[in-house]
Parts: sequence; structure tokens; C-alpha cells
Amino acid sequence: MTPDPELLRERAASALLAARDRTRLLTTCVEDPDLIAQHSPLMSPLVWDLAHIGNQEEQWLLRTVGGRDALRPDIDSVYDAFEHPRARRPSLPLLAPDEAHGYVAEVRGRVLDILERTELHGGPLLDSGFAFGMIAQHEQQHDETMLITHQLRAGPAVLTEAEPLVVSAAEILPAEVLVPGGPFSMGTSTEPWALDNERPAHHRLVPSFLIDTTPVSNGAYQRFIEAGGYEDPRWWAAEGWTQVQEHKLHAPLFWKRDGGQWLRRRFGVTEPVPPDEPVLHVSWYEADAYARWAGRRLPTEAEWEKAARHDPATGRTRRYPWGDEDPTPAHANLGQRHLRPAPIGSYPDGQSPLGVRQLIGDVWEWTASDFLPYPGFAAFPYREYSEVFFGDEYKVLRGGSFAVDPVACRGTFRNWDLPIRRQIFSGFRTARDAEPAAGA
Repeated sequence: MTPDPELLRERAASALLAARDRTRLLTTCVEDPDLIAQHSPLMSPLVWDLAHIGNQEEQWLLRTVGGRDALRPDIDSVYDAFEHPRARRPSLPLLAPDEAHGYVAEVRGRVLDILERTELHGGPLLDSGFAFGMIAQHEQQHDETMLITHQLRAGPAVLTEAEPLVVSAAEILPAEVLVPGGPFSMGTSTEPWALDNERPAHHRLVPSFLIDTTPVSNGAYQRFIEAGGYEDPRWWAAEGWTQVQEHKLHAPLFWKRDGGQWLRRRFGVTEPVPPDEPVLHVSWYEADAYARWAGRRLPTEAEWEKAARHDPATGRTRRYPWGDEDPTPAHANLGQRHLRPAPIGSYPDGQSPLGVRQLIGDVWEWTASDFLPYPGFAAFPYREYSEVFFGDEYKVLRGGSFAVDPVACRGTFRNWDLPIRRQIFSGFRTARDAEPAAGA
């Protein structure tokens, strides 16, 4: 059935407007000096992200889709993420905050006019409004990046959101769930706004395995710390142990010991570490070391996706753990509705057919897998989105975090980062091989 063009147009406009509302919040809650400053060499100044969002929108929607003349071709190089590493971006001739706000507003006004006049079919860039969805996702991804910058920023809190509902179901849940072995369909060939690295759908044969019902909690991770986990090289990959020694790591990023308790800094507020929340701000090496210490391992990317999407009762592969409908606040902690993960065991309406919870939202989950292309991968619409990152240098994260908008989070969505990264909203869950059945 051909999608209703007006519904497609409405969806694209809604996604673009929602992203811009969030961008505006993240760039107007601080004064200009905080927009211009580089709060960490790992991140860009907030004002760079702001104008980069507008420049990408101009290049793809104003010029490529709309066929309009370039508005600011003089800044294309300044806001080319591949030409300038983050650490060097403050030295570039960046647009001033007022100029950047004006630029992104002017681009958006023209883009909305193009959206009203453009037929959303006639090629892969336009089919189902893909180009508009791609840019909405790009903006939301930079909004998450800017939220990370806010977490790294020193100074008092400037962001406030409601607290997640407290759920006390974790103690009655099983610790792990058996995922039966067999084939399943991984990736997608039908999700209209899926990005190139999610494609195409293909069959994977995954042996039986057990996976944690919930992400690993702060309380569980504290037991690893107290057992000397950061002092014992047995649990660490060689590169991870080097990181521990060189940087004197002893706990997740933003944690500190104060007397008999652990405290953390969260968006300008210092508070006790809540034991029942998923652990946050850990690197792949830390996740891997914890898993080894616990006698387990990180799930592979295929295992994670099978746990999240496969329904063994029907053999179907779902869009999300709960089914095919888009996420709602009852399903997952997404969209910066809260500025923290929800307690483990939350969101029973969002669990998988096998009862695995919080696979979507709360924390990005490290997997054991390198970031590699699927069989039949084709770069689209540009190589620099995914293809240049393929290889064993990057590890895959899945599932999204509380900072991810639903438009940029699916059961097939793939994130990747260097295994040393800790500033991202990353956590994990563990897995283990299933024991062979008796007599097998």
C-alpha cells in the first residue's frame, strides 16, 4: 500500500520540529560564554554543534533535495566533521551564537517550505521522506552529543526534567532469560528511515544463550569495585588494563568516594549513586572486565538483537521488543524526558517476548562485537556516515539511552564508539552460553 503523502509530510515535519525544540533548549539554557567554550577536548563547543546542524540541513535539504542556491557555502569546510577533529574546533572561525541561531532558523524556514512542495517519492533519497528523516535523526544525534557536553560542563545545574517513576519489580524478576538457538532475521530492508548500516535484513544463526533480564546496576557494579576489580589485571583486556593504570581508573566516570558512600555528578548536581539504576558512563573495557569477573561475557550484537526483536512463539522479528508500534512513555525511557536512567526492572510494557527489559532506552549497551557491515551493505547516501568507521577499532552499542529520541532509536539501530569512551551514556548487560541439554 502506498503511504499517504500527507501523513509522510506530517511525520517529517513533526520530527524536524521536535528536534529543533530540543536543540533550542540545549543551546538557550546557558549564556554565550558556555556556548563558545570547549568543556572537554572530547567534545565540540556547543555553538559548533548548533551551526553544524544547520549546515547539514542546508546541504542535504536546501541544496540537494530542494535544488536551491547555497545559503552559506563559505562555512561548509568549517562545519565538516571529518575535516576538523573535535579538539581543534574552537580555533576555527565559528559563527557567533546569535549568528548561528539566526542561520539555523533561516535554513529551517526554507526547508519547511521545500517539504510542503516536494513529492516524497521518486528515488531512495525522497521515498517515504527519507532525507527529511535522516536530517531529523542527525539533529537528534547531535542533541545527544550536546547533552553529553552539558554533563561534562562544570558549574551549577541548568537542565531539569521529571524523575522516572520508581519501580520495585527488579527483585521479583529472574536474573537471566534463556534465548533459544536458531535463525532469526537481523537488520532491516523495510524500515523507511533506517540508516545504511542497519541494512539489509539477513538471516543469522545464533546458538542458545542466556542474557541478563535487566542492565547491570550501580549496586552490582559497586561489588565489582569493592572486590578489587580495578586492581586485578586478570579481568581486563590488555589495552583496558593499560587505560586503568595510565589514567588511574577506579570507578565509572563522574563517581567519587566520600567516606563510606559513592557520589556522582549528574548535570551539575552531586548526589549519592543510586544502587538500583543501570550503571552509566563505563567504557567497553570496564564492561568487559565486569563481565569476566562475574564469570560471564558481553553479548554479541546478533545476540542482543535477537533478544530484543525475535519472538520465538511466532518466529517473527519485531521492530521493537514490545511489538511493531512506535515507542511511548510506557515502553521506554527515551527522548530526554528524564535526565537519568530508570531503575532496573522498569517498563514492563516494553519487555521482549521472553521477558527481557529495558533493551530500548535508559543506557546504550556495549556488545562484544566490532562495528562491521552486514552482508550486502551499500553506503547511502554518503560513505562517511558508516563505511569509514567499519573495522575492529570500534565496538557496537545497541538500544539507545535516556538521551536518545525515538526517531533515532529502533530495534535495528546501531551505534558505535571507541572502547575507551566513558563520557557517553553507556552501560551494559551480560550474557553466557547455554549449557547443552542433558544427553545431548
